[in-house]
Order: sequence, then structure tokens, then C-alpha cells
Amino acid sequence: MTSSTKRDYYEILGVPRNASQEEIKKAYRRLVRKYHPDICKKPECEEKFKEINEAYQVLSDPEKRKLYDMYGHAAFEGTAAQNVETNIPPIEEIFKEFFEGIPFDFETIFERATGRRRGRRRRAAQGEDIVIPVEISLEEAFKGTSIPLTIERYILCEECRGTGYDTASAKTCPTCGGRGEIVQGNWFFQVRQTCPTCGGEGRVYDECKVCYGKGTVKKKENIKVKIPPGVRHGSKLVVEGKGHAGRYGGTSGNLYIVINLKPHKIFERKGDDLYIDVNITFPEAVLGTEIEVPTIDGGKVKVKIPPGTREGSIIKVSGKGMPRLKDSSRGDMYVRVHIDVPKYNVFSKLLGDGKKAEELLKQLQEVLPKPERIVER
Repeated sequence: MTSSTKRDYYEILGVPRNASQEEIKKAYRRLVRKYHPDICKKPECEEKFKEINEAYQVLSDPEKRKLYDMYGHAAFEGTAAQNVETNIPPIEEIFKEFFEGIPFDFETIFERATGRRRGRRRRAAQGEDIVIPVEISLEEAFKGTSIPLTIERYILCEECRGTGYDTASAKTCPTCGGRGEIVQGNWFFQVRQTCPTCGGEGRVYDECKVCYGKGTVKKKENIKVKIPPGVRHGSKLVVEGKGHAGRYGGTSGNLYIVINLKPHKIFERKGDDLYIDVNITFPEAVLGTEIEVPTIDGGKVKVKIPPGTREGSIIKVSGKGMPRLKDSSRGDMYVRVHIDVPKYNVFSKLLGDGKKAEELLKQLQEVLPKPERIVER
């Protein structure tokens, strides 16, 4: 095209000859959104945009603009024409030029420029887990129980089925024209790549008006959790898939129930075994006896106290502890024996004579064997 047939650069950009650099840049930005080949798919757009880009390169450069104002198109004929680039730059490079000095975020720029969200598929993310502590009694841990719970969790948005988009608003991607890819370069060297606007889908969508693009909404849900027999303090029960829903097709998290056991009045738990403390009299310790001891299942069991039982002795009762989670067996119950030694005045009251009581105790002391004073561990 000769200089005599070329259109005036100011006319091409639609600005007056005294336009400021900012006005020229705004005009070019407006024309980019309308005629750039990555956006406009009409056959004539490519040639038209080459003309627009050439005009902008001259008028946006103060030195080139000065020469153009003095000599017109003749200023760039011959060897001077090499200083004017006629190739079409990628749309990303154009946006980078406009937003130089700030972090480049193509998605944000696209939304501002077109008023629409990008339609590319978002990366799936697994939903977060929910952890709830639950307090139960030792009896409930022994028998097992079922606990009603109200949980608040994120579930998939029914409106958009978790996509975050209003699927009814689907439109052909303005960048790739529905092909899902773009071609960058010139006639000599070309690179095909996935469309940065739609991520290869070929369509763009409006944001879902219910979940605002998140793909999930919060909801309260009533559930029942079964607590198996034998759970321990600190045990974690897993209810799979009852955590927060995953975003954009990701899997849901899990619900974790953390068991806290209330302290019991008479039983102490150690693993699957139970310990109970009982008191016996001094004669029972010396002579031996048989006592009834309560069990965790609500019954009673007879325990033999052998003659000569010492303070703190432990007697094992097999199979009367807590259920084991791994099988149907049970732990054991251990009976800790404490000797209830009465005060001296109790003997006096029983015998009616303090001196006689003291004499009997001294006689008993003489016949009993002397204990080892130092206890080895």
C-alpha cells in the first residue's frame, strides 16, 4: 500500500490530531477489544487490526508522531518503514503493555475488559474435613450407642451442580471462537496453544447467582452417628464423605467424631481393662473372705480375698473389662484391695475396756511375723 492510498493514522484510531497520549492509548485499547483477531473472527478483522496497530505504533511514540505530523506517511517509506512493526502482537502482550507496573492477571483483565468470566475449567479441590468432639459415659462406651448430631457443612450448589457457573448463560468464547485454542505468531512461525480465556472449552459463562462462583453452599444437616462398643477416650470415628463438599468436582472431606469419656464414679479405665477399689476389714485381710463387686455391665461378680491379703493387693477378674474393638473379646477387671484399719477408740467402745483392748492388740502383735520395713521395687 503506497503512502497516497494509506488512511490517516488519526482517522484510523478515531482521535483528533491534538489528542493526548492517554487519549491515543484509550482509543487503541477500545479498538483492541473490538478488532483483535483473537477476539474478532471476521475475515476482515485481521487486516483492519494490522492497520490499527501500525497507526498506534506511530502515534504512541513521540518521535515517530512528530515525523508523521511533519511529513505524513512519506516519513516511513523506504528504510524508515523498518521502524514500524506491522505484525499483530498477541493479545496478552497488549494487555501487559497497558498494565505495566502491576502484577499481570489475565483473568482479572479479561473480566474488566469484556464484563464476563472466563469459562475455563477450574482446578478441582478436595473438601475440608469436619472435626466434632462428643462426650459419652463409660457405660455408653461399653454398650455402644447412637448419637444425633447437627452439623453445618458446605454441600454442592444445586443450581450450578458445583460448577460455579450459570450453565444457561453459555456463549461461544470470544477469543478462540469456540475452537478451544489460539494460534500465535506470523506466517513464518506459528504456535498453537490452549485458549487462555476458556481453557480449551470453547465457551464462557456468567457466575452462578446462588453460590457466586464457589460451587458450594452452606447447609445444616441432622445425622446419627453410631458409636461402637469399646471406643476409648480420644478415639476418632470417621464418617466418609460427610465433611465439606469439594469444589469444582473435587471429592468431599470426611467427618471425624472425637470421643471424650466422662470420668466414672467407681471404675478407672486403662486400655481395655477396668480397675475398681474395694475396702475390707483387718480380720478379712488376715483370714480371707469372699465379697461381691459390681461390674460395668450392671451385674455383680463374687471375688475371693485370700488369707493374708496385703494393702494394695490386686486381684484379676478375667473377661469383665471393656469390649475390644478388634474382636468380640473383653478386657479384664482388676480389684485393688484396701485394708480398713479402725482407730484405737473403736476397740475401746466394742470391748468396753480400753486397757483390755490394748492388751489384746499387744498379744496379737507378738504372734504376728515382723514385716520387712523396706519395700523393694
